[in-house]
Amino acid sequence: MFTGLVMGMGRIEAADNRGSETRFRIRALFDLPDIELGESIAVNGVCLTVETLGDNWFTCYSSKETMGVTSLGNLKVGSEANLERAMAMGDRFGGHIVSGHVDCLAEVAEVRPAGESKIYRLAFDAATGKYVIPKGSVTLDGISLTVNDCTPTWLEVNIIPETQKVTTISGWTPGTKVNMETDIIGKYVERMVAPWVSDGESGTAKTGITMDYLREHGF
Repeated sequence: MFTGLVMGMGRIEAADNRGSETRFRIRALFDLPDIELGESIAVNGVCLTVETLGDNWFTCYSSKETMGVTSLGNLKVGSEANLERAMAMGDRFGGHIVSGHVDCLAEVAEVRPAGESKIYRLAFDAATGKYVIPKGSVTLDGISLTVNDCTPTWLEVNIIPETQKVTTISGWTPGTKVNMETDIIGKYVERMVAPWVSDGESGTAKTGITMDYLREHGF
């Protein structure tokens, strides 16, 4: 599990493409001590596993599935990426619950200034929009952010100077594709209530949740 608080950036030193799969060698541009073989590191919000490691660098493998549903295919030698190690028990929880499993690719549609901050508008598929709510949390390229405003097909986030400085977001321009993960809590709620609001296949109404239903079940 991650929190979306980026530790720093890494630089791609090698990208060994093997058909639809890629093995990356990434050098951290900050002190990254005591990493271990097999641990999880989020690379631009994608959970990857450390295969080999050295002095402040590591390698990780990205499968065909991962390459197909994320923006990792855009990473070339010299590209920079946001890095976050998986959360350890007892760590301070500063962002929100992030799994490192990307829901969709969002595209930067607009960037405009707001004092020292910048406001980014990103567009995405309407199927993902139901999980995005105003003042809720969203992860963009591994960065935990608060949704300022949204519709079913776009959202806006306010990026403060510190975030611009320590992440790749300062390089985002209209047309940039970024990995988007919505808040996992909403997905669990949807799955838990689905049997009571539809038949699961046709999507037609089942019993529904009513006041009588809640009273009957002890609420």
